[in-house]
Amino acid sequence: MDGCAGGPLGVVGPLDGPWLGRAAEGVEVGQRITAEVLSVDAERGRVLLSMAATEHRELWQFLKGLRCGDILSGTVAAIESFGVFVSLDDGPRHPVFPGVGFITFPELSWRRFEDPSEVVEVGRHVSCEFLHFDTWNGEARLSLRALRPDPFAVFAESTDVGQTLRGRVTKLVPFGAFVQVGDGIEGLVHLDELARVPVEAPEQVVRVDDEVSVVVLEIDTQRRRLLLSLRRV
Repeated sequence: MDGCAGGPLGVVGPLDGPWLGRAAEGVEVGQRITAEVLSVDAERGRVLLSMAATEHRELWQFLKGLRCGDILSGTVAAIESFGVFVSLDDGPRHPVFPGVGFITFPELSWRRFEDPSEVVEVGRHVSCEFLHFDTWNGEARLSLRALRPDPFAVFAESTDVGQTLRGRVTKLVPFGAFVQVGDGIEGLVHLDELARVPVEAPEQVVRVDDEVSVVVLEIDTQRRRLLLSLRRV
């Protein structure tokens, strides 16, 4: 790097080239580049750089100007196997990706889903909360679920440990059974809480879609975990 005799070593992120719209191998050893400093690792003697910050300054400045908690609106532009792209109503377009906004699957909904199309579809207009600027991809990381009530928090406020609930068995696993006790609320009945006598598999006691009564053993709001018991009813 200019002005740094003997170091530090400047490192350009591996995804910087692709979102610039050119292959990473297009940069050659000995070639001079202009890049913006993203972070400094004093211990390793390295500086993380971004060429994209200088190549697409309008987009970079737009993303840097966003603040955590900002509400952004846009249209779902593409649903990929790794997340959802959103074309924002305001701001410049992305030079490579279908949209500047990006939602990872966990941030789509509080509820469990098998396919993202259960939550969003291409062409749908959405409002999301801005989480952070992903400098590696040049994206605004967004959350769709952040603007919706957390059903687990609502459930936790209205439910007590020891309370008996009705629910439906949704899934069997080697260590127990999952029971849905509300809209988007599932709890685990451990193997030793399925019956008063020892069992080796949940299939010995329940089947998927069985309607059962369960007792609430634990509500962990931080870990979003609900433990239930069948044998204590």
